[in-house]
Amino acid sequence: MEVSINVKEYYEKYFPMVLRRCRSILASEDDALDAAQDVFIKLMRRRGSLKGEYPSSLLYTMATNTALNTLRWKRNRREASHEEGEAFSGRIDRAYEHTDVKLLVEDLLKAESETTRIICFMYHWDTMTLEEIGMTLGMSISGVRKRLASFQKRARKRAEREAYND
Repeated sequence: MEVSINVKEYYEKYFPMVLRRCRSILASEDDALDAAQDVFIKLMRRRGSLKGEYPSSLLYTMATNTALNTLRWKRNRREASHEEGEAFSGRIDRAYEHTDVKLLVEDLLKAESETTRIICFMYHWDTMTLEEIGMTLGMSISGVRKRLASFQKRARKRAEREAYND
């Protein structure tokens, strides 16, 4: 059965949840508000191709992806600005880059699938249980556990490689 999406009803009912999710990922209230609004703009544009069976899961996932994209865009902007500054000054403090955990995590996660990134955020950032993540994403608990274990293994290998190369 096809369930139609009523954007106005979804906005009234789920905007607080979407905004909380965006706030939890983004440090800026303005960025969180912008990202939350973007979620509903995207929903409006794509409502004909989306199913409305599990609206909270759909909107939670959209909020996560939109906020992660905002972080990625801001990081890329910082890097471009940083490169311009480096070209101008001819020097940069590399030690600071190695201590910036946030960028390291973003770098580790960018190679992962969208689902794995969402699972990592839900588990580590939102401190959701495996059961809660499974229910939200429509996955089995063992599937969620395997994704987390797999990511952890790849992250450890990369950390060991980088420690060896330093």
